[in-house]
Amino acid sequence: MPEPRFRRRKEDRPQEITEAALAAFAEKGYAATKVDEVAKRAGVSKGLLYLYFKTKEDLFKAVIRSFVVPKIDELTAIIDSSELTSEEFLRGPFLDFVKTLPGSPISVLVRLMISEGPKHPDLLQFYWENVVSRGLVALNVILERGIETGEFRRCVVHDLPHLFVMPVLFSVIFKLLFEKHCPDTDQLIEAQIDLLIAHMKGEIE
Repeated sequence: MPEPRFRRRKEDRPQEITEAALAAFAEKGYAATKVDEVAKRAGVSKGLLYLYFKTKEDLFKAVIRSFVVPKIDELTAIIDSSELTSEEFLRGPFLDFVKTLPGSPISVLVRLMISEGPKHPDLLQFYWENVVSRGLVALNVILERGIETGEFRRCVVHDLPHLFVMPVLFSVIFKLLFEKHCPDTDQLIEAQIDLLIAHMKGEIE
């Protein structure tokens, strides 16, 4: 027997609010977004919104948890269960994963972190702890696995896994500044991964 509509609706509210908040942050930025605007977009009262999220900062963190953290969890789960070689994983599931990022909600949040993060260090720290550092740890698992199996030599890339996500960051920044001139992000990411793998294998210095 299906649950009553009001119960399903109540359970959906936090997600509906975070979706509305993401749209508002994307359109106006973090500082200029007002909580009552988010409530209006979500079709709830301001008071009801505050029952779920006590401050705008809590709301922004909820957006990160809702739209970004699951992506990191997904990547970590794929790495843990994968039987592919490290190179196969980087050229397959990892490449497919990062290609989706430039046009995803993650790109909106990265843009906000770049433009407004320095004024809100608590949000930057939250993003670092829940997204960036966890993503780098996941990447290190793949790279260390490649060294252990003899696929890769140990080199500077293993100390700087950030290099694998740099084309995504570049794409977000370039689109923000020069959208009409932004290169094909898929090709950009593929080229970077090709170069990094070649370097780890000792094919180029």
